[in-house]
Amino acid sequence: MYVPYDLSKVKVLDLSQNFSADSPAFAFYEGPTVKWVKRLAFEGVNAQLISSTNHIATHLDSPIHFYDPGPDIAGIPIDTLVGPACIVDISQFGIGDYQIYGPEHFEAWEKKTGITIERGDILVIHTGYHHYYNEDWYKVHNQEKPDLPKSFLKHPGPQSVFCDWILDRGIRWLAVDCIAADHPFNTNVRKARPDLIPEVEAAIGMPLDQAFPWPKDYQCMHVKLFPHGVFHAENVGGQIDEVLDQRVWLGCFPFRFKGGEAAFSRIVAFVQEK
Repeated sequence: MYVPYDLSKVKVLDLSQNFSADSPAFAFYEGPTVKWVKRLAFEGVNAQLISSTNHIATHLDSPIHFYDPGPDIAGIPIDTLVGPACIVDISQFGIGDYQIYGPEHFEAWEKKTGITIERGDILVIHTGYHHYYNEDWYKVHNQEKPDLPKSFLKHPGPQSVFCDWILDRGIRWLAVDCIAADHPFNTNVRKARPDLIPEVEAAIGMPLDQAFPWPKDYQCMHVKLFPHGVFHAENVGGQIDEVLDQRVWLGCFPFRFKGGEAAFSRIVAFVQEK
């Protein structure tokens, strides 16, 4: 006989961004369309048709996105998607436009907070760049206006050495509050906006080919981690600022998408109220 847990003192926080027809697509991806196909006044019901690529708003990338053996979204066990998580705010270390973060920032975070990122933890990376996303609905801690060029092009990201650290530390999976888990100029943004490369190189203090050698390290957060079953959710946000520098219980809830390489998802933090 199952005895229900007492969740009466658990606060549920939504770490997801809105999805709408205005949710912007990543470079070279097709954006969403939302069309009314029935209206209450005429058909007695409201109904919509949605057309979209998967990598819009808050979503979960399955390993099959970059690693064909998978698993797909439906093949990720639900108990893998729910578990203990560390919400690491790396913005406190002065990591800003185009900057690179790495293992040293997370180890400094452990020393500062006294929280250890354990094997099997979900790692949630907060850069603060979710504030610039146009679908950021929760503005309690931030009054920044949407700035999609900043959101897409300037968020910080890691080098390949960070992938090695993730595997060494036994991280279960990751979530990031950026459009992409990789540095924007370690993605096809590099091809879409080559005019910005001098500005990026000035910010990081080295040539792009040194920081992110292609094809060796191209989209390393996808290419190097997915074959090991370490996947990620992208574009989290919402109430994330409520749980910075904490250990929480986290759940990611995509629909059961057979064959899906990614899926829109709701990311939820469960926090014990004091």
